[in-house]
Amino acid sequence: MSKEEILNGLKEIIADRLGSDVSKVSMATTLSEDLQADSLDKVEMIMDAETKYNIEIDDDASIGFVTVGDVVDYIANKI
Repeated sequence: MSKEEILNGLKEIIADRLGSDVSKVSMATTLSEDLQADSLDKVEMIMDAETKYNIEIDDDASIGFVTVGDVVDYIANKI
């Protein structure tokens, strides 16, 4: 699965969880500042990503996610 495909999947999760317009979401989009995701939003999105990609995302790693690209890169390395 390409990073582009993972990014598109994450855009679906972001749209569902945050109701955000994802047309401008990119690898550089920040979770907290650009998407205004709080800690609960982040946890829910991580759980959705784990389900969608059938992986387990380490809690310590998820704390370091700042951008959408951080999440995409992590998922790409797990699948």
